[in-house]
Amino acid sequence: MAEISAGKGVKAVAFYLPQFHPIPENDRAWGPGFTEWDSVRRARPLFTGHDQPRIPENGYYYSLLDPAARRWQSELALKNGLFGFCYYHYWFGGRRLLEKPAEAMLSDPETRIPFCFSWANENWTRRWDGGKNEVIVRQEYGDSEEWRAHWEYLLPFFRDSRYITLDGKPLFLIYKPEEIPCLKDMLDCWQEAAKAAGFPGLCLMIQSPSWYFSPSFDLRGFDYQIRFQPFFSMAWQGKNAPLPQKIKRRLAAVGKKQTRLDYDALWETTLSLPADPRMIAGACPDWDNTPRTKTGYMLLGASPEKFGRYMARLCEKILREDALPLLFLNAWNEWGEGAYLEPDERRHDAYLQALKNALQGEARNG
Repeated sequence: MAEISAGKGVKAVAFYLPQFHPIPENDRAWGPGFTEWDSVRRARPLFTGHDQPRIPENGYYYSLLDPAARRWQSELALKNGLFGFCYYHYWFGGRRLLEKPAEAMLSDPETRIPFCFSWANENWTRRWDGGKNEVIVRQEYGDSEEWRAHWEYLLPFFRDSRYITLDGKPLFLIYKPEEIPCLKDMLDCWQEAAKAAGFPGLCLMIQSPSWYFSPSFDLRGFDYQIRFQPFFSMAWQGKNAPLPQKIKRRLAAVGKKQTRLDYDALWETTLSLPADPRMIAGACPDWDNTPRTKTGYMLLGASPEKFGRYMARLCEKILREDALPLLFLNAWNEWGEGAYLEPDERRHDAYLQALKNALQGEARNG
């Protein structure tokens, strides 16, 4: 197993979006052949200096049904210091979406990078063109029969030698556990099944910050909460910033169709978050989801150089304060949200180089 252990430097895991191949549900919603690349290609600058569209280096608009693309990603990530990918997993009461890249990876030993799953337990909607309330596939949770079917599907992945573990426990994330009415019974069922399968149990993590900022926050059967960025620090700023800063932030958005946030200020918030043994660090290289919806959020002022410096400081903070030397990056390939590490035409592999240097400690001396 790909075990996370203390004392061997920070392990960086990047979230991985599999929506780079057509599926029937997307064909019906947005037209034949729709993939994430459609949103990326149609992006246009919304104001002077707006960095859109983002173009992959050498125009490599890959399909994740191509094993060469998955192997290229794996080798590029490993070469630049990433420990693993966290695949988004889509399961709707037994119905799967975007499952083919992970399933193909499972049977392909040449895709060498370790991996884990995050269950994106939301309704499948038209949010890629702004219609987030138009449900395409509804999320259902079922009963013990459904939970065991879900477990049986996941078990071959958990048993794979590349699957990421902590103390021998397969690592599994749930995006919004607060939306699962049967959460305790479902987690109890899975923990029991994990032990019956020969594991010490599951290591469970919460991804979305929404539960953390509720008055009733409690881990409730989970081992850790991820500081999923940029949303965790955005929420922290909104809750904990002094009133003048809150007013300034609100005024900055007045009269604009997008919410524009300062990259440096967000990073400084991230680096000032208090130590908490329940929390796992998070970071993002950049963020701009206006290719999906023109009224989205964007960070202004991002650069590979800044990312490298901030990442070096975050790695130092993790090793100094955190219970686990683990970091979740948003993301490897969220091109439609401007959150990607893959090379593009403007910066080439500069974000990857900055990440590698930070993880190796070189940026701390620069």
